[in-house]
Amino acid sequence: MTTHVLILCTHNSARSVLSEGMLNHWAQKLGRDVRAHSAGSAPSGRLNPFALEALTNAGVDVAGYRSKSWDEFTGPEAPPLSIVITVCDSAAAETCPVFFSGGEQQPVKVHWGYPDPSNAEGGEEGKRRAFELTRQAIAYRMLQLLALPLEHLRGAELAAALQAIARS
Repeated sequence: MTTHVLILCTHNSARSVLSEGMLNHWAQKLGRDVRAHSAGSAPSGRLNPFALEALTNAGVDVAGYRSKSWDEFTGPEAPPLSIVITVCDSAAAETCPVFFSGGEQQPVKVHWGYPDPSNAEGGEEGKRRAFELTRQAIAYRMLQLLALPLEHLRGAELAAALQAIARS
């Protein structure tokens, strides 16, 4: 059974998109049945070109990526979510909607914060560097997530494992 992971950031234009791309990329390469999705509480409607460039340079196919609302993941037609990860502090502080988990329990929620690479100084090269460093940090955590026995972890045990990754 596929483990669906939703990654949230306020505008769904940079950090959540980097996370979706890296998790799907590594899951496919490692043969793991994990599918990442990203969304925002106030989607910007556009993806940051530096995020798309960083993903493309890492070999990630970004065709079909778009900025979307977390509302797409709240109904019965949404994929059954196992994990919800917030990657920006403002999204972590917001009251999340009720997400469909395909079962009686809500998905496990965790915050893995990253500074906003869009705020980097140094012009375009500074932003490129910041986005690449953020992509690398995200990729490291996504590899740790994929190393977990997700098919066997539930509830508090899964939450503890995800919190341990957050501290790494």
